[in-house]
Amino acid sequence: MEVFLNQFDDYYPLSQNTKSELLKICNTYHYNKNEIVLSQGDLASNYYIVKKGLLGYYTLNENGTIIYKIFFEENSFVASTVSIIENKPSDFSIIALEDTELISLPAEKFRKLFYECHDLALFQINYLERNWVVEKEKLEIGLKTDLAKHRYEELSKNTSLINRLKQHHIASYLGITPTQLSRIRKELKL
Repeated sequence: MEVFLNQFDDYYPLSQNTKSELLKICNTYHYNKNEIVLSQGDLASNYYIVKKGLLGYYTLNENGTIIYKIFFEENSFVASTVSIIENKPSDFSIIALEDTELISLPAEKFRKLFYECHDLALFQINYLERNWVVEKEKLEIGLKTDLAKHRYEELSKNTSLINRLKQHHIASYLGITPTQLSRIRKELKL
């Protein structure tokens, strides 16, 4: 669990007391490859940290086609945060793309700790600023302005991730067909 707790320190250092309080509410869950962690339309009630494995975060379009928004590797924080904050059904599903082990934090208990542990609230602010403002803005701009080829090149920089994904996952993430992805890979000589 030490590695798990260190993930928080990357955003804001937590006191031993706060770490102890977090450990009290944590649970570990195992998901098999292709098992759904959260279904689109369900109310999200947990935050997760990927201890081992790979998750995909996706939605279905009007034709029922899967569209991946993002992928989460080890040590990533994962949740349908909008569902939790607004207490409404999730617009996204979360699926285990490999056998996966998750550390689960019940959202209600986790959020209650913000009021009791000032350092945890500061963690949350730093986490949200870095991931929901800075990183999300880059992603959104790229989706509006970059060609699929450039987005693929950017994704390819994370070799540990790209080597774990199936071609149809990558194509879905890029918003192209597997055939178009093959052409891009051929053009880039990959």
